[in-house]
Amino acid sequence: MILPKYSIGIGDRFGRQGQAQLQAIMKAKDQGLEIAPVWNKSCREHTIIGTSPADTREEADAAVKVCGWSDAYFVDADHINLANVDDFIHHSDFFTIDIADYIGEKAAPDDIAAFVKNNAKYVGAMTIPGIERTFEITTDLIEQIASKYLRAVQEAGNIYRHIENIKGKDNFITEVSTDEAELPQTPIELFFILAALAGESVPLQTIAPKFTGRFNKGVDYVGDIDRFRNEFEQDTAVIAYAVNEFPLPDNLKLSIHSGSDKFSIYPFIRRTLRKFDTGVHIKTAGTTWLEELTGLALAGGDGLAIAKEVYRRTFGRFDELCKPYATVIDIDKNRLPTPAEVAGWDEQTFADSLRHNQSCPNYNPDFRQLLHVGYKIAAQLGDRYQDALKKHEEIIGRNVTENIFSRHLQPIFIGGSS
Repeated sequence: MILPKYSIGIGDRFGRQGQAQLQAIMKAKDQGLEIAPVWNKSCREHTIIGTSPADTREEADAAVKVCGWSDAYFVDADHINLANVDDFIHHSDFFTIDIADYIGEKAAPDDIAAFVKNNAKYVGAMTIPGIERTFEITTDLIEQIASKYLRAVQEAGNIYRHIENIKGKDNFITEVSTDEAELPQTPIELFFILAALAGESVPLQTIAPKFTGRFNKGVDYVGDIDRFRNEFEQDTAVIAYAVNEFPLPDNLKLSIHSGSDKFSIYPFIRRTLRKFDTGVHIKTAGTTWLEELTGLALAGGDGLAIAKEVYRRTFGRFDELCKPYATVIDIDKNRLPTPAEVAGWDEQTFADSLRHNQSCPNYNPDFRQLLHVGYKIAAQLGDRYQDALKKHEEIIGRNVTENIFSRHLQPIFIGGSS
């Protein structure tokens, strides 16, 4: 099973927007761009909403059938580990193996010594095509990297082999994720992580490193854009070099998690893809859920009332709902409107405050981030929320399609912006 050059993870909290999401990818195809859709949903999201991996598979298959999509598509078991992977095994064909929790946990001394010995040929000056600087590699440096990452990579191997034993070799896509680590990986650390993954015979087709800066949910990149550009270029060069050095898949590429709405770095990503003629996987997190709320607000009446209620309840349970996402949100409570203020808003004010349009004076990134983590409230509304999605399907679908195509696919892969 081969992941195409370009792919996009399309999260869908409530599993109702599969067709609208796929229509955005079909619009890109009409412009000659081949992008594989990957429906992704984590164990945490399933638990909060009360869905199961089977529901995600059903949504993807149904959307593909109704839209007449004949190209590749996948269902991602997002951020899995050995404790929860079995829930996804029979419904997924893409597995994001998350090893961040094991970074810093030391492997056995003999394993570290063997890794250092196996990579001793890299000691000295290392040059990587596409990177101007020369790296000085020492035995101590390789040992330090192994001490930090080898145990985590071994866990990736354990999880991969568990999946392979059940699904069979080459019947699924493997991604390895370190993006939730505390610190970014250097280019050399990434190189030796890939060496270790090759040593574990993990045929990963994407890898999600930790980048500099904040990749907060649903809002733009926060950080040093020039530093990100350098990291992204260097990591791309490292992958190309590692593929030639180790038994890794030729189509191995970078994956960017929480890649939704990172408008300021999209031009650099696009230029790097063209410079190196390489692919990328972008995960767009929960922006579809936010487009549902935007569509409900714009529908007015009962739709707007539900959107306001979701905000009111989310505001009242701020600490509870924000805690699981503390590392990927930055909300200033002082910039949040009160529920009483929001109660007086009309349709357009609510939509303008929520929609990620930085040129709009009403746009409020704190408001947007809080609602991003408020999907638990919508889930607790049960049939009332689901019925509203069905009733206002047309306007919601337009927002979902436009968001993915104009704000994500077009600036990343085609050029230009919404």
